[in-house]
Amino acid sequence: MADVHLPGTLPPLFRDLPRRVEVDAATVDEAIEQLDARWPGLRDRLCADGSDLRPHIHVYVDRERAALDTTLAATSRIDVIAAISGG
Repeated sequence: MADVHLPGTLPPLFRDLPRRVEVDAATVDEAIEQLDARWPGLRDRLCADGSDLRPHIHVYVDRERAALDTTLAATSRIDVIAAISGG
């Protein structure tokens, strides 16, 4: 199962959402779908119009920048990073 690590900004928005979740998915998109099935609305926080990652969301699979169609191995680690900006 792939190991998903979520940013600290998400758990306060979804009841019982841990920062680390295991999913059985073939792609990043499938992993997000599974998370959204358990915590409805999570996909909207990560994806714009449901089809692309939001500009401020960066996903890495096994330390490499990833997209929704990136393939996962059973032992993959997925890190979801929310970019922070300010001035």
